[in-house]
Amino acid sequence: MQALQAIAAIENVENPTRRRRQKVYQKRFDPFSLPDIEFKRRYRFSKDTARFIINLVRQDLQLDSRGCGTSPELQVLTAIRCWGRREVQEDGGDLHGLSQPTVSRICARVARAIARHSATYIKMPQTLIEQQTVIREFQEIRNFPSVLGCIDCTHIKIKKYGGDAAQYYINRKGFYSMNVQVTCDAKLRIRDIVARWRGSTHDSRIFNESTLKERFERGDFKGRLLGDSGYRLERYLFTPILRPQNAREENYNRAQIATRNCVERCFGVWKQRFQSLLYGVTVHMHNVKPTIVALAVLHNIAIDQQDPVPENDGNVHIVQEDDSAAHSNEAGRGRMGNSAFLRAFIDQHFS
Repeated sequence: MQALQAIAAIENVENPTRRRRQKVYQKRFDPFSLPDIEFKRRYRFSKDTARFIINLVRQDLQLDSRGCGTSPELQVLTAIRCWGRREVQEDGGDLHGLSQPTVSRICARVARAIARHSATYIKMPQTLIEQQTVIREFQEIRNFPSVLGCIDCTHIKIKKYGGDAAQYYINRKGFYSMNVQVTCDAKLRIRDIVARWRGSTHDSRIFNESTLKERFERGDFKGRLLGDSGYRLERYLFTPILRPQNAREENYNRAQIATRNCVERCFGVWKQRFQSLLYGVTVHMHNVKPTIVALAVLHNIAIDQQDPVPENDGNVHIVQEDDSAAHSNEAGRGRMGNSAFLRAFIDQHFS
């Protein structure tokens, strides 16, 4: 062994110009070379929308100073494929020539880069003109006046959570989840999102401790929200009447439910585009919230770009959970205080 080392040392002295072999980077496949239909099937967006998203976060995903690594284009498309196609990270990595740990880091990095733009793409109507536009769009559905948003919660499945707090992540259906509150408009655009509560938390508690409720109580908005019977009846949040007594109340219920259906449709479109929301977000817990918020931003970008969900996803069956019955007793304690206000509203608009 010593003799071999001595020979190698002599060869290095005799050949001072001998250099270390340079690392060769494998040329990766360009997804934009795919036909438009195949590209959208794989990456959930059209090429134009994908380029818009890439340019939005390009500065946060730049290559290092040596010029090596994964390009912003491939980072974004790899993350979107993992989120949208219900693919495990190993499969997504194999398709793009990346290792599973690299794909995991890319998904976390891209999610945080997109989530930083949430204040731009997820916001309630600000000006009076914006609020009037949203109210008019809702009224066109079933002539329900003064609706600024529809609110509900949906459970996003997560990996099994360990430790003493694990039991709090188990929802009433028995799986680990985050209970995510969403408020949307008539165009199914997500206007507000709360993605920090564990699966066992009641919908009404999430709203009661939200900034959105504080803003409505301060009078920041001229309209009101529509929610299911899991929420407490407020002057700014109307819920269905559990036992209607006359035709006016039945008319109110029909209009309320038909208008509130926007948030159920919003969940359906959101989860159909990103099937990881339907089948489970398998990232580490500290990356769950940025991922959910990032997917909400991407959902709104798709609406802005008029980029519909791929048509060949009809085999995806989405069953939206209904927690209103489970939470109605908790929310019902506050119904009586505002029932007179609701009756006056019904008499005025649903006679």
